[in-house]
Amino acid sequence: MSKNYNSCCEIMAMQLAWKCDDHSNVFECPDALITKSRDEYGLIVHDGGSSYVAISHCPWCGTKL
Repeated sequence: MSKNYNSCCEIMAMQLAWKCDDHSNVFECPDALITKSRDEYGLIVHDGGSSYVAISHCPWCGTKL
C-alpha cells in the first residue's frame, strides 16, 4: 500500500491503496473496485473508460464516507 488513507475499515483502506503490477491505471485493472477523487468516493465501472458510480457509504462496513 503506497498511499496513507484515513479509512473507515481495513477493507476500504486496502481497496483505496490498491496497486496492480500489471496495470498502471486503476480503471484498467479488473481487480480494482474503489476510486477516490478529491471530493467523493466511487465504485469503478469496468467499461473500458474511467467511469465510476459515486457512493456515500462504505460498501463493506456501511460507514458514511
